[in-house]
Amino acid sequence: MPQTNFIQNQEHVFQHPLALLAEMSGTSQGAWIRFCKSMGYSGMKDLKKALFDETSRSADDSGQAPVRFTDVQDFSSVSAIAENVCASCIEAIRMTHLLFDETVMTQAADSIIRSDSVKLYGIGASGLIAQDLYQKLLRIGCHTDFTPDFHVAMTYIATSTPNDTAVLISHSGETPEVLHAAEFLRKNGTPIIGITKNAPSSLAAIADYILFMDSPEVHSRSGAISSRAAQFLLSDILFTTVANRNYANIEGHLESTYAIFPSSPHKQRRDHLPLST
Repeated sequence: MPQTNFIQNQEHVFQHPLALLAEMSGTSQGAWIRFCKSMGYSGMKDLKKALFDETSRSADDSGQAPVRFTDVQDFSSVSAIAENVCASCIEAIRMTHLLFDETVMTQAADSIIRSDSVKLYGIGASGLIAQDLYQKLLRIGCHTDFTPDFHVAMTYIATSTPNDTAVLISHSGETPEVLHAAEFLRKNGTPIIGITKNAPSSLAAIADYILFMDSPEVHSRSGAISSRAAQFLLSDILFTTVANRNYANIEGHLESTYAIFPSSPHKQRRDHLPLST
């Protein structure tokens, strides 16, 4: 029964898709869905999020001395800063990995593979994630649009079609510019992949595919740190999934973009210098 397997192997809920859980437990996917609904959840995704929240609370109440995630002015030494920044980034990656949903990630990647073009958008630190994903997608031959300029970005978005896919990145899920873009994308029928925090938000409500992240971010900290690490993790998984599932078509692009740059640029420049006289 799913109840027994769930209690004994709760960590598997985070590690495996529903089809594999059903196979491992000797039941059906329908049985798992009924199990979720019997406990008051809408489905596996809802149960998974609730279990994540409970696991996080249990870790906080375990009595172990946690790393104190604090604001930038509260550190007493550079070593303390290094320890805290490293710990917060590691924790963000761990928390985000627990929220990983293989089905949603696969659907999001397939949407990109099918698309005529990919529209990427984020503001501030989230824009850095969008720009990094933009460069990666270019390498594999994707027709990709990104710019940090809001007006140019909105031009890309305003001309999007149902045959495109948009990736919108916002830690809070409430960034006004991102939500403004989402409204136009929705009107145009463009599928939206949202990368945002694990909480109810306007972006999560409007996106077709939601890639949830979590991080021990201190809101008054000067600049996003751990949340950026979590966003990078999701964007890298998304890119790698796209490349993996479409490798037969993108292998040549990878080789071409690698070969276009000289393997030793410094040596190349020296070889072109005139001989001394």
